[in-house]
Amino acid sequence: MKVRVCFHDKCFDGASSAAIFSRFYHERIDPSAEFLYTGMTHKASAPFEDGTFDGDENAIVDFKYSSSPALTWWFDHHQSAFLKPEDAEHFRHDHSGKKFYDPTYKSCTKLLADIASEKFGFDAKPLADLIKWGDIIDGAQFASPEEAVGLTEPATQLALVIEAAPEPYLVPRLIPDLAELPLAEIVQLPLVKKHLGPLLERHRRSIDIMRERADFRGGVIYFDVSDLDLEGYNKFVPYFLYPDALYSVGVSASPARAKVSVGTNPWKDIPPDVNLASLCEKYGGGGHARVAAISLGPGDLVRARQVAKEIAASLRR
Repeated sequence: MKVRVCFHDKCFDGASSAAIFSRFYHERIDPSAEFLYTGMTHKASAPFEDGTFDGDENAIVDFKYSSSPALTWWFDHHQSAFLKPEDAEHFRHDHSGKKFYDPTYKSCTKLLADIASEKFGFDAKPLADLIKWGDIIDGAQFASPEEAVGLTEPATQLALVIEAAPEPYLVPRLIPDLAELPLAEIVQLPLVKKHLGPLLERHRRSIDIMRERADFRGGVIYFDVSDLDLEGYNKFVPYFLYPDALYSVGVSASPARAKVSVGTNPWKDIPPDVNLASLCEKYGGGGHARVAAISLGPGDLVRARQVAKEIAASLRR
C-alpha cells in the first residue's frame, strides 16, 4: 500500500502533522504502508497539479481541501481551508469518516493527534513533546517574544531549519524521524546540523535588518525584505523589536512567489472584530483570524507591495 501524504511545506506544524499521520496510519491502519511525501506551498495558481494524488491512499494534512475523488484523508484547521464554496459543500457531504476540519484548533498537529486517539484508538503519548511544540509554535503560544526569538529549544531550532533551510526535499526526509525520535536527537542529525549554524546566524542578522527597515506607526509594523533571501524569517521578530505593536505586515519574495504576511502580536489583547484571514481573503489569500498571508506570482512584487501597504493602512485606521 502506497500512501501519498501532502503537507504544508516549510512549516513545523505541517511536518509534525505528516509525522503523526504516518505513525497513526502505520500503527492503526496498515503496518506495511509505504509513505510518499509532497510539500505543498500556497501560491497564486491552483496548488494541486494533475498527478498529485498518485497513491493507493492519499492524504492532505495542514493544507487546503481538495474535492478530488482520489483524496481519502484530510485534516486541517485553517479558516481559509477551502479554495472555493464548492469545495466546502463537497466536504460537508463527505461521509467517509476520514476527513476532519476544526478551525478552533491552534495547530493541525494537536487536531490530528486528538482525532487519531479518540476515533481510531491511536496512542499519541510517545509523541507528546512533538504535539506540545506543534501547538506552541503554530499557535504562537510562547511565554514572551524573547522566548519565541531566542531559539534555544530543540523544537524552535528544528522549526528554523524546517522553515528556512534551502535544501529541497529536506522536510520529507525529516518526517520519518519526527515520527520516531525525540526532538533533541533530531536536532543533532547531520541533515539538520549542517543547516542549523548558518541559519541561526542568518536569524541574528535578520533582527538587525528588521530593525533598520521596519516602519512602526499607528500600532502597525510594515517592512519589506523582498530584495533579500528572508522569506523564512521568524515571524515574532517584529514584536520582539516593537512590543507595543498590534499588527505586522511584511513583504517577502522567493523564486516561487511574492508573499504578503500579516500577523497579530500574540502578547497583546487585540479587538476580536479584526479577522486577518477574512482581510487577506479579499486579495486571494487566507489563513487564521490572527495570522494570514497572500501569495502572488513571483513577478507580482509591485502588486504585493501595493497590497501590503493597503492592508497596513487599513489596520492603522
